[in-house]
Amino acid sequence: MWGGKMEQIIRDLIVNFVKNYPLENNTKTAWKKPIVGYSDAENPEFIKLKEIISKEHLTPQEILPTSKSVVCYFLPFAENIVKSNDFSGIASKEWAKAYVETNNMIKNLNSYLSVELGKFGHVCAKIPPTHNFDTEKLISNWSHRHVAYISGLGTFGINNMLITEKGCSGRIGSIVTDIKLIPTEKPCYEYCLYKYNYSCGVCIEKCEKGALKINKFNRKECYKACLLNAKIYEKIGISDVCGKCLSNIPCSFENPSKKLKN
Repeated sequence: MWGGKMEQIIRDLIVNFVKNYPLENNTKTAWKKPIVGYSDAENPEFIKLKEIISKEHLTPQEILPTSKSVVCYFLPFAENIVKSNDFSGIASKEWAKAYVETNNMIKNLNSYLSVELGKFGHVCAKIPPTHNFDTEKLISNWSHRHVAYISGLGTFGINNMLITEKGCSGRIGSIVTDIKLIPTEKPCYEYCLYKYNYSCGVCIEKCEKGALKINKFNRKECYKACLLNAKIYEKIGISDVCGKCLSNIPCSFENPSKKLKN
């Protein structure tokens, strides 16, 4: 019906919302221009997430029975936030604040999209930005990172983060909608330098808790570090983060493999 125009309308809604958000809400956090991707709700990769992640992982249809597409967006942090976290020990206050403020923005952005797309006669299902996971297994019932991968926003690094064309330092949000959108083409090569040609591994060195290995990830050790930061910064909000493995590394702000490929 929309002849491909709806993709641009949604992208513009997201970009403009994020652009205006800091001034309108007096945030300490600043964000770079978001990138947006789309996937078909019928994509069989969503079913596979029940095997890859957990049988409790939801499909778009389980969130919204009339779903036709998933909209996913990456919100890159401004460079000063990322660089502020490039030291040993606890997370920086700026990083913790960015986590809290970005989660709040994602909630507001999803509500905004729901209202705006409702004006076109469409329905959206809003998904929380985080804390929708099993606190024992530490597994989410809707992984924004995996959904972003299916939606063509990037590829996974060995730090388990999604590396986009604007790096991995930021937050991911998503909504499910009954709009039929043109899926974004997925990358045809690895953005992670280690996966591309084994030339990196800086993120492993950055993990002071030893939770991150080349082929192994200790979720509980990672979460212990996150909970420590949450306790330290409890006055800021729920800031169970660390972020050392994505702060000021080759893929923090860009897709580092792109230079080698070209």
